[in-house]
Amino acid sequence: MNLILCVFASSCITTNLSDAPVRNLLGAGEDSPDAPFYLKFLAGALTGGVGSVIGNPFDVCKTLAQTNTDKGTSLIGLVSNMMRDQGIAGFYRGVEVNIIRACILNATKMGVYDVTKGYVTETTGWSRKDIKTSFASAFVAGFFMTVTVAPSDMIRTKLMNQPTDAKLYNGFVDCAQKIVAEGGVLSLWRGFIPIWARFAPQATLQLLTIEVIYNNMGFSGI
Repeated sequence: MNLILCVFASSCITTNLSDAPVRNLLGAGEDSPDAPFYLKFLAGALTGGVGSVIGNPFDVCKTLAQTNTDKGTSLIGLVSNMMRDQGIAGFYRGVEVNIIRACILNATKMGVYDVTKGYVTETTGWSRKDIKTSFASAFVAGFFMTVTVAPSDMIRTKLMNQPTDAKLYNGFVDCAQKIVAEGGVLSLWRGFIPIWARFAPQATLQLLTIEVIYNNMGFSGI
């Protein structure tokens, strides 16, 4: 279980670290402060989408392990049941919404973080490399991540939490329709405060870590 979480976490970190090179290729890096926001958003979406494809099987295993109510079934047993009932395709169930979620999440996180750093430096006079600038910008990014990602997070969890021997939803559109039909549109944002409480420190730690790595390696920051 720890191995799966480590591999999944590594894919997330790699996704974030690759954002700056992609932004530079698109002409929206730190050396291009006047680049349009959509290019920064696009860079985050591209890296997030690729990372989600790599991490999807581990994400499915993590979800199965967290929701497993049979104490007699280990993670290996859960994986074996998945292979028996659905084959390799079972580890990619929910991949469509996972890609959408990852694109939205990473694009929002990196795009809002970058733009907010500009506003913070103009308002306070702090430099972009100041830890106070990074902390404030990461906190704001965490809020907007919650706003944009909560619906896809809900749908993804529902899809991945299906029994290994049954299929309750015919894709993410069907899942979204059933969630809305059951609890209304606002049900897609159910658990907003807990999600924000998770995203805010997570985004802050990730982004501050990335800034330190970039600076120590001689790369330009985010």
